[in-house]
Amino acid sequence: MTHFSELFRAGRGKLPASSIGRWASGFFTLSVLTYLISIAVSQALLAATAICYVAHLWRDRPTIHFPPVKVPLLLFCFFTILSVWGAAEPAVGSTAVRKLVLFLIMLFTANLVVSRRHLEVIYQGLFLESALAGLVAAFQLVSRYRAVRGLNPDQIYDYMTLEGRVRGFMGHWMHFSGQQMLIFSVLLAFLVFGARRKRVWWLVLAVVSASIVFSLTRGAWLGAFAAGIYLMLGWKPRWLWALPVLVGVGWLLAPPLVRERVNMALHPSADPALSIRLEMWQVGWRMIRTHPWLGVGPNNIVPEYPLYLLPGKSPVVGYHGHLHNNILQLGAERGVPALAMWVWFMLALLGQFWRTRRQAGPLRWVAEAALAGWLAVVVEGCFEFNFGSSPVLMLFLFLVSTPTIVEHLEGNRTVTGTAPIHP
Repeated sequence: MTHFSELFRAGRGKLPASSIGRWASGFFTLSVLTYLISIAVSQALLAATAICYVAHLWRDRPTIHFPPVKVPLLLFCFFTILSVWGAAEPAVGSTAVRKLVLFLIMLFTANLVVSRRHLEVIYQGLFLESALAGLVAAFQLVSRYRAVRGLNPDQIYDYMTLEGRVRGFMGHWMHFSGQQMLIFSVLLAFLVFGARRKRVWWLVLAVVSASIVFSLTRGAWLGAFAAGIYLMLGWKPRWLWALPVLVGVGWLLAPPLVRERVNMALHPSADPALSIRLEMWQVGWRMIRTHPWLGVGPNNIVPEYPLYLLPGKSPVVGYHGHLHNNILQLGAERGVPALAMWVWFMLALLGQFWRTRRQAGPLRWVAEAALAGWLAVVVEGCFEFNFGSSPVLMLFLFLVSTPTIVEHLEGNRTVTGTAPIHP
């Protein structure tokens, strides 16, 4: 407890000198620390941050920092708004326009997290919250499994993968698993590249990892696996030779639910979650070919979906609100120009991470965490529209903006041209 109170006092003492800036930074810190608990509260705090930050800009005229993605991000926002105007039902696309406000997180992260210690306090708070969410998920899993086993013992897998999925503090298992996947990426980078490797954080990593496994969300499994492989390659690549052994042991120790979840992935025609994705991806491709410039409009997938099925075919029973793929979703609903700007935005982020990780010295772990989280989102995004999930997007935007803090702390300069610094 003493350790955590020290973290709080250290973080509080590192806020900006300006009184309004301190309020903005404080509100933003609280907003980030509620990402895993309540999106409504975190967004209310984000609004308070925006009000204070505007006042801070007006009165104190501070220097503004921003990740090097301004042009692709502005063009992505422009084409998103344009696609709403060109949609068959523009009114339903207003949600996508409002969600663009979340990109202010990148601005606030780069300017209101003012020290290395401040950043560490925020991340360590998120680690602890993630572990707490994992413990809540464990309770949910046990209670739901017992209920299903008592009422429907012959259909445990079906019930547990439909209505019995764990959600932590979130309203949906995809939000929960996506957030846990990102925290796993950051925490592992913190442990293998950071200076502090206390046992408590390894225990937290174990809890977070277990929560991802028992979420039964295969996209999050793949995303976390990709992030882990990347980080191990940069830390101790020889350990990868042990990977087949670890996978084998994990398979032998895995509960029946997890084994069946893996087996179903090997038989797409027998798995409703995979068969509906195959249909969705075909529909999305037809939408892009028919409406390449502006798409069918944000949030217009549901009413337009039946029009792009093969003649005489009924849709696979299931949720058709989005296409379970970032690239196809953005291209189908917003058009190829918006998709191209999104790809540019993501690649620009990747370029910054790569530059920063080579020059950041003791803070290399921050860039490694951002790169691992980016990779996890991209891999999971092949099977899920995670860029459209506000809880996941907010955490992702914070994560990918932290290398800008590193560059600023390394001397108010963009890191270029010098020799790599290794931990």
